[in-house]
Amino acid sequence: MSESLRILLVSPEVVPFAKSGGLADVSGALPKRLKTFGHDIRILLPKYRVIRERKHSLREVKRLSEIPVKFSDHTENFALRSAALLPERVQVYLMEHHEFFDRDGLYLDPTTGKDWPDNAERYALFCLGMFDALETLHWAPDIILCNDWQTGLIPYLLKRRFLKKPFFAKTKTIMAIHNLAYQGIFPLSKAEVFSAEKKDLAPGAALEFWGKLNFLKAGIMSADKIVTVSQTYAKEIQTPEVGCGLEGVLKQRKKDLIGILNGIDTDVWDPAKDTETPAHYSVINLAGKTRCKQMLQVELGLKHDVCAPLFGMIGRLVEQKGIDLIIDVIPELANLGAQFALLGVGEDKFAKKLNDLSKKFPGQVSLNLVFDDPLAHRIEAASDFFLMPSRYEPCGLNQMYSLQYGTIPIVRPVGGLADTVVDFNEKTKTGTGIVFKENTSGGLMKACKRALNLYNNAALLQSARVNGMKTDNSWEVSARKYEKIFFELMGKK
Repeated sequence: MSESLRILLVSPEVVPFAKSGGLADVSGALPKRLKTFGHDIRILLPKYRVIRERKHSLREVKRLSEIPVKFSDHTENFALRSAALLPERVQVYLMEHHEFFDRDGLYLDPTTGKDWPDNAERYALFCLGMFDALETLHWAPDIILCNDWQTGLIPYLLKRRFLKKPFFAKTKTIMAIHNLAYQGIFPLSKAEVFSAEKKDLAPGAALEFWGKLNFLKAGIMSADKIVTVSQTYAKEIQTPEVGCGLEGVLKQRKKDLIGILNGIDTDVWDPAKDTETPAHYSVINLAGKTRCKQMLQVELGLKHDVCAPLFGMIGRLVEQKGIDLIIDVIPELANLGAQFALLGVGEDKFAKKLNDLSKKFPGQVSLNLVFDDPLAHRIEAASDFFLMPSRYEPCGLNQMYSLQYGTIPIVRPVGGLADTVVDFNEKTKTGTGIVFKENTSGGLMKACKRALNLYNNAALLQSARVNGMKTDNSWEVSARKYEKIFFELMGKK
């Protein structure tokens, strides 16, 4: 289809401007691909303190310097700053409101580690202000693609209020769920700031959730379509085990619920041209992977032993990611000669246990309690195996990065992990990773011993690596699926 659509992607975080997790990667990569299809795609996100004017070449536009928005019982003003997402030059707008967004931390107060107490007001203003911004720009999108709870009020506000305006009469909304566990739940009284209709606060109504206000539920019940980030996760969230209390709502809307696997930005994540790694390699010549391993051992203070199997882990130190299972298996694997490169931040109790292990096994366990994207690239490139024993995983990106880098993922068959990693079969030499079902440290240990056996068989190890590197995890296929939904919503099948 060659017809161009006007698409606005609204997200609380976008690479390279602001990032706390995988949502930012998706929000930065998908628009670039849609732009190459010929669409007028634009992005809106808050202008956080972390977004530096000079680094990101932010521009002021005089007519966008003071946009009023009716908020609670008064009027607030915000500005729109302009930037571009390179190299495709996707138009990016950043909503500047000093009181709400000019602070350290995106959603959490770094001094307390807890949510900002005014998050309801912050993202209600973000959602309301989007409509005023679009009218000021004189740019009415055909599609608004909303991402996670911070944008959940947009479909609700459009349906209840702004569809009445001719300017927005043809606009359709899609609610994208990247992790259902985060819903934006607040006291019902917070609904006053965006003048919610009383009927929507009644038990079971669009905004109400067990006596609370729920931003994500508002988006799910009001959007024209709902997208989540893998086919398996789309099924899982309709069950009590994974539905986080919203399984009934999602079942009601199951005909409009679609699972589309995320892709990865292969311009950024490519071992043949990665600017963050000390050596390059490809499926044709893997020699550079050994060099990456040697250099990472030096960088992280691991023993200089290129023959030692290296297990990588990048992610939040929380139970969802199975970090407790990883902690349980490290001692036995370390005693078998394995090394570990761990990167992430999270709960103190897990950080303390990992720190103890790094002291117990010096030169074998490297713990890096930071958010360091360049280091993430080097760990992916250097590791032989990637530990990702998640209890649930909406999509996951690191297993796809691992496949791209010839690093064999060790995963449980949940969510996007089930849709992207195929268990390696030694007889047929097919498959791309090691998959285990048991949600136990014993199950992970068995999987890791399989990995060690594979590591000791050079031919099989090569086959598994090459199989993974040949998989196509780019955004091309996924972006076309999004495009198909856009056209269907606009009646252009």
